[in-house]
Amino acid sequence: MKQQYKFSQSTKNYLTRFYAILDEMIEKMECAELTDSISHNFIVQMIPHHRAAIQMSKNVLQYPICKPLQKIAENIIIMQTKSIDNMCDVLDQCSMYTSTNQDLCLYEHQFRYITQTMFTDMDTACSTNNISANFMQEMIPHHMGAVRMSKNALRYDICPELYPILQAIISSQEKGIQEMRCLLQ
Repeated sequence: MKQQYKFSQSTKNYLTRFYAILDEMIEKMECAELTDSISHNFIVQMIPHHRAAIQMSKNVLQYPICKPLQKIAENIIIMQTKSIDNMCDVLDQCSMYTSTNQDLCLYEHQFRYITQTMFTDMDTACSTNNISANFMQEMIPHHMGAVRMSKNALRYDICPELYPILQAIISSQEKGIQEMRCLLQ
């Protein structure tokens, strides 16, 4: 007979908060008010994505975790707060940068594919009583989603002020993925 795996109370608390943050992120990304601007749409959907990463990082920092992971979580909070500020600064200007219907259709199709994959991978991440490992298994697909969403936006004619923000997202999140993969091994 297979033995039932039991989560500790700390793990239950951590996971309950994680899933609440994930559900809120999904709702806000899917309900964002979209326009005829890829630049605008990227920003209004990436802001709740980044806010979720900040909340998830604050959640994991409430538990005893190794120093390298603590540094990663703290860096996520700093970098994604800065990225949100940068996106808010250019939102009005980028919202005026309109896209063709064809580009919007292609962008949104790929965006939906990326986000659905990310949502599923985060929701089904393997959970154990190791909160540090749980966080990394959840955050790696979150970061991969941000990288893919950014690269998707770069395929189109977008607001020039958005380019450095996208490059910063790609660079910082690819670095974070690499660090977390190393820690998991």
